[in-house]
Amino acid sequence: MRADARANRARVLAVARELFAERGLEVPMAAIARRARVGVATLYRRFPTKESLVLEAFGEQFAVCQAVIEEALTDPDPWRGFHTVLEKVCLLQATDRGFTAAFVATFPDLHSEVRDRTWHAFAALVERAQASGQLRADFSPHDLTLVLVANGGLASVPVEQAVAASQRLVAYLLEAFRVGTDELPPPVPLSLDLVLG
Repeated sequence: MRADARANRARVLAVARELFAERGLEVPMAAIARRARVGVATLYRRFPTKESLVLEAFGEQFAVCQAVIEEALTDPDPWRGFHTVLEKVCLLQATDRGFTAAFVATFPDLHSEVRDRTWHAFAALVERAQASGQLRADFSPHDLTLVLVANGGLASVPVEQAVAASQRLVAYLLEAFRVGTDELPPPVPLSLDLVLG
């Protein structure tokens, strides 16, 4: 790849990360091209689909997201694995504004093998924690959206305070998710796209 093509590619990825974090994954490809100062045709030559652009822009965050969930599945204590995923995902959300866009893109609102595999891994983690008798039976994998929406409210807080507040919020939520607490209203299948709104 020529030096100017590499520079254009890097600029497109930087702009895409910025716009996805600001406006969500629905931002038009033309808006990304315009802000990156490249033609729409050039953008589509490098990234034929929005999904390919999202995957490339947030490659590192995708890897972290998948690793957190897959590592939690190997933990011999299912509750600790579940607990760890919520803590790490919320911490990443509080410290890396672009992580929210990457994490949401990993889940199956838009279908791909990567997202499906990650979603099924999280659902398996929930099942394991419930089967161990530690996670309440009425917790739904879709409740992760509620957690992320609540934690996402810290986006306007300075990072140092957001980290501490996120840790406290997750601690409260984990206590509510334990077996033995009062019954909850039924889960609401919210789209993870709401986290970006």
